[in-house]
Parts: sequence; structure tokens; C-alpha cells
Amino acid sequence: MLKNFVTYDGVSIPPVGLGTWQSAPNDCYNAVRWALDAGYRHIDTAFAYGNEADVGRAVRDSGLPREQVFVTTKLPSDVKDEKGTEAHLVQSLRNLRMDYVDLYLIHAPWPWSDIGKDCTQGNIAAWGAMLELQLSGLVRCCGVSNFLPSDILPLLDATGVMPAVNQIRFFVGNTQRECTFFCQENGILVEAYSPLATGNILDNGVLAQVAQRYNVTVAQLCIAYCLHKGTLPLPKSVNQQRIRQNIDVDIALSDGDVALLDGLEGIGPYRKLRS
Repeated sequence: MLKNFVTYDGVSIPPVGLGTWQSAPNDCYNAVRWALDAGYRHIDTAFAYGNEADVGRAVRDSGLPREQVFVTTKLPSDVKDEKGTEAHLVQSLRNLRMDYVDLYLIHAPWPWSDIGKDCTQGNIAAWGAMLELQLSGLVRCCGVSNFLPSDILPLLDATGVMPAVNQIRFFVGNTQRECTFFCQENGILVEAYSPLATGNILDNGVLAQVAQRYNVTVAQLCIAYCLHKGTLPLPKSVNQQRIRQNIDVDIALSDGDVALLDGLEGIGPYRKLRS
């Protein structure tokens, strides 16, 4: 049985989350309902996805107590000030119709429209505001997304508080080894978004051969690999059968197969996140 991850500040996080990026509202609602019915207790959304309301409605309609579902949302990447951070969390809570979120992340260290821009001071301001929101009880846990060590260290220097989570692109063929090593060495939980490379590695012949040895799908293999690497995967799907399969990933990979997958660096799509 898969165990929850626990952040350095003691917050327990279910080990596989449903990603909702690029999920249209009705698809998102159905996916979240199916996921919760299948045993997921961790849903990842963002203000920028435009589907917070559908996530919230699906959680309510599931009949599960709010405290049993771990919900993540994210501050828009272009918001780099204290007041904007507070205002956007309030709006996200209204969208979700929830009293708090379990995890709140700075979506990126720079606006997606200006990747690589130096927003250090803005990130420090947003991070400080997030810590205040955590103290107020509106947020249980605070973190970042798409941050490199050079983006994280100024937050620590300014506030004395390290992000509990860094959500980064992580999949077989693109594991961001240096960033992952830094985070894990410093007690930051790495969440693996796009663990299936948005579907772009699912037809890889080597992965298919390895998956066949375990009698699992390539997607299940890729998710199990993320878990083996100590990262928390966030697979996205709007297909009910695949959603069910993607949480059935308690698979003991052999050292040899892990080494084989480690050697596939570069097979998936690469997206430059610095100009």
C-alpha cells in the first residue's frame, strides 16, 4: 500500500494526485468525481486552469468530508506582490467554495508570458504573503512550482522559511536531476507534474517492454517510476478507465529496470523554462 508523503512541516499528502491542467470544465468535473470514486484523495488545480469551480463542485458532490480530500491550487505566475497574492487566494477559495486550501503554490518564478524574467523581489513578496496566509489558516502548506534552486534560495534568505513543496516537470526521460537533488537534500518534497509527458512517451518501445514485464500499462510504469524516485506524481486524465489504472501503481521496480529507465534521459519532450 502506498504511503502518504509528509512535508518537513508535518503536512500529510496523499501519494498520487489527479492533475487537471488542460481539463475543460465538464471534463474536469467528471474526472475529479471518477478519481475520488476510485480512491484518489489528492486533486491539483490552479487559478490559471479556469476549473477551480468544477474541482470544488466535484469534491462537494462526492460526499467526502472536506478534510479527506487534499486540494492544491496555485497563484498566477504574473502575480508578484503581497496584495495580489492575498486577493487571488480569496478568489480561488470563492471559486472552490472552500474555507481553505491544503497546498498553495507560486505557479512559476516568472510570468509565463516572459519566461526567465528576474522576479526575485516579487517572489519574495508573494512568498511572505503566502506564509501569512498559512498562519491565518487559509492555507495548510506553502510551496512553489517550476522553481530552480536559484529561485528558491532567495525566499529562504528573505524569510528563513523553505518551501515545503516544489512542483516541477518530472517524467522518465526528463527528471531535472540537479533541481530534484537540491530539493530532496533540503527537505523539499518534489511533486512530479506531467509524469506521462502529456502522453508523449507512452508509445516508447523500451517503456512498453519494461511495462510488459510487470503486466502493467506504460502509464502505470511511469507513475511507479516517479514514486520510486521519491517524487509525488500528478497524472492527468479525463478517461475513467485510465484514471482508475493510474492510481493502481504499487509496483516494486527492480534496480535493473530503474537503471534502464534512468538511462533514457532525453526521450521525452523538452520545454525550455529559461530564456
